[in-house]
Amino acid sequence: MESILLHAATVFMGFFAIMNPIANVPIFLSLTSDDDEQTTAAVALKSLMLAFVIVALFSVAGKVLFELFGLTLPAFQITGGLLVFLIGFHMLQGEHSSAQQLSEEDKKMSQEAALGVAVSPLAMPILAGPGTIATAMNFSATGGVMEVVVTITVFAVLCVITYLFFIFGKKFVTYIGVGVLGVITRMMGLILAVIGTQMVIEGIHGAFKLT
Repeated sequence: MESILLHAATVFMGFFAIMNPIANVPIFLSLTSDDDEQTTAAVALKSLMLAFVIVALFSVAGKVLFELFGLTLPAFQITGGLLVFLIGFHMLQGEHSSAQQLSEEDKKMSQEAALGVAVSPLAMPILAGPGTIATAMNFSATGGVMEVVVTITVFAVLCVITYLFFIFGKKFVTYIGVGVLGVITRMMGLILAVIGTQMVIEGIHGAFKLT
């Protein structure tokens, strides 16, 4: 029992460090700054559910999936890194969707576009990026079925915590104002661009190791 609890604590700390829900709040707020509360909640829920499914899937059959499609983790890191860099670059320029006086049809299309953010970049690669997937695969591979169950359960708990951070983080913006949010958007864009560059560097480094 103690070994399982120790494993759970280790898994939680590992996931928390690499997923870092606190640091992801400004990124989430920047990506959903023009959405209403209902859409913001839907984006948060959808992104975290997708992230959970991705991590659970790779925890159970990550190595098999990579071998089946002939994929390598470095290739995944490079692709994800480039995507994160491009998103960060656009945020750094202060580019984000805005819409005023929309028709009902336009509002529906705008909401669908906003929900698309939940898939990329939130669910993948920010929440369930190469680092998170690699961490899940490593923790699951350390033991038997119980370790896999613990890994998935702990990540589910972290998803709930992250959801609360995302939902209540929106209220904080009303106190800091749009101008400060614009500054945060650019800061988070710079950070995302750097994270994306780091992911590409790690992917290239890992690719050279494989050769």
